[in-house]
Amino acid sequence: MSSIPRLPIVVLFAFALLPASHAIDAQAPASAPAGAASVEGNRKALNQIFKDYWEDNLAHSPELASSLGDKRWNDQIADYSVKGYNQNLERQQGFLMRLAVIDDKGLSDQEKISRELLLRQFTQDQEAAEFKEWEVPVNQLGGIQTAYPDLVAQLSFTTVKDYDDWIARLHLVPRAFEQVTANMALGIEDHNLPPKYLLDKVLAQVKEFAAQKPEDSPLASPLKKFPDGIKPLEQERIKKEMLDAIGNEVIPAYMRFARFLEVSYVPACRTEPGISSVPNGAKYYQFLIRQSTTTDLTADQIHQIGLDEVKRDESEMEAIAKKMGFADLAAFRAALAANPKLKATSGDQLLAAYKSYIGPMQAKLPELFGRLPKARLEVLPVPDYLEKVMYPAYYEDGTPDGSRPGHLRVNEYNATDRNLYAIEAVAYHEGIPGHHLQISIAQETEGLPAFRKFQSYTAFVEGWALYSERLGKEVGFYQDPYSDYGRLQADMWRAIRLVIDTGVHSQHWTRDQMVQYFHDHSSIEESTVQTEVDRYIGWPAQALAYKMGQLKILELRDRAKKALGDKFDLRAFHDEVVDSGALPLDVLSDRVDAWIAQQKTPPAH
Repeated sequence: MSSIPRLPIVVLFAFALLPASHAIDAQAPASAPAGAASVEGNRKALNQIFKDYWEDNLAHSPELASSLGDKRWNDQIADYSVKGYNQNLERQQGFLMRLAVIDDKGLSDQEKISRELLLRQFTQDQEAAEFKEWEVPVNQLGGIQTAYPDLVAQLSFTTVKDYDDWIARLHLVPRAFEQVTANMALGIEDHNLPPKYLLDKVLAQVKEFAAQKPEDSPLASPLKKFPDGIKPLEQERIKKEMLDAIGNEVIPAYMRFARFLEVSYVPACRTEPGISSVPNGAKYYQFLIRQSTTTDLTADQIHQIGLDEVKRDESEMEAIAKKMGFADLAAFRAALAANPKLKATSGDQLLAAYKSYIGPMQAKLPELFGRLPKARLEVLPVPDYLEKVMYPAYYEDGTPDGSRPGHLRVNEYNATDRNLYAIEAVAYHEGIPGHHLQISIAQETEGLPAFRKFQSYTAFVEGWALYSERLGKEVGFYQDPYSDYGRLQADMWRAIRLVIDTGVHSQHWTRDQMVQYFHDHSSIEESTVQTEVDRYIGWPAQALAYKMGQLKILELRDRAKKALGDKFDLRAFHDEVVDSGALPLDVLSDRVDAWIAQQKTPPAH
């Protein structure tokens, strides 16, 4: 129940080879002179930095560019080496120095925010280097083993060049595997390693890819259907070259990576699940908390918030149980587990259920927002190679030009174990008014620097999506008491995360303790419990962002209501929250405070 997992991919795609023809000098002097520059000169210099940075980012992250529909670097892949990582930090330092000499006096609020956010990003990236994240670049949710199967599904193939670019990329994939393998070998030396049992799952993924015939590989999916404009002879050439590259280069790279994992890496991995067990782990976890939640709260403070939220949700769930005639929550949960009508019968039923909630919510959106996204939303299954380790659903961004719609991906694996009553809340979270609405509006917003349109502060993005689940209740949905219980269980799910993520990573909980806490405080299906627990272990602190972001948005809405009284307009509040892309929670708070003050001030005559 989140947007598509990005941690491993983001780490891997932070940089890439920059061709000489596209080289950008990050340390070039700003366009306007420093010191006594005019406001307009500062504005021009600042906007040039924003443009240069984004162009540099795309040039060094060709996979990111491709996923956004920018095909200029479609024949290239990322540089995964430590040298490439360090070069990225050097370029960021150059941009940071250019930003530092810009006087923000006289700039617009949005320009000041953009400058602050970029400074924060560069500073945080420099800080992250201490923890050598490049040494732990894969887990069961993603990494080099899934990066290109994921990417090919996001590309469009309309010309011969599109196919030739993909073939060129395939030729480079073995180099990427070599670089990642070298980084992981350094991790063995530094004892900077993930949990062994999670890497067993990665090994199984890699072996599955390695055992495929070239024509069955997802990397060959562009061959399934050629555009009408590509002639038969060209199709034959493309097919031969693509399958040769997969069979003779990429699959052997997977085989070599599997052997490295099996012989050298997995045996060296740690046995304790928590990140605190690695060198400097406690400090790293606190950094990850700050990065994920955009707050300075400690693990202990978040753990307590989680305990309090679990208690609050349980009291509301018990009220539903008693209203339906059960003595207590435990009896109600037992009845849920024993009721076959509340389980899906097939993957197709799961897909249909998600779609059934999207339409009615779409009709309600004008009551909640003044601005709506233009991008379409499609409901699709999770790819086969991810379904065994993936959570129930996630969202994939569409392209800014609308050529690829947003996708709500539904996990059909073990469908008969999936609870139907949980689906309504997930549909609002992953689709509308959750991820699809917020992310699409960010991409479509005019006047923001490009990096702001695609920036993803997890506490904001996931906090908004969790807040969106609650909006469904406020506009009259969740009419079925089972679905309303599902809504509360979804909220409980995120409260549980606060408890067990901090439990495993700062209090040395075992995996069994995490699973037991889920069982004690929810009726979430077993397959989801297992994948979720593994997710928190493999992706420390990320899951904390959901509840912390939701609580902040609710706090800001209550603040605005109390301050404005009859003047409070929910549609205007929502537009204010989502109209600037994702923001750190403190920046969002400042913006809402400024909006409240503006609403209080009578218009000038």
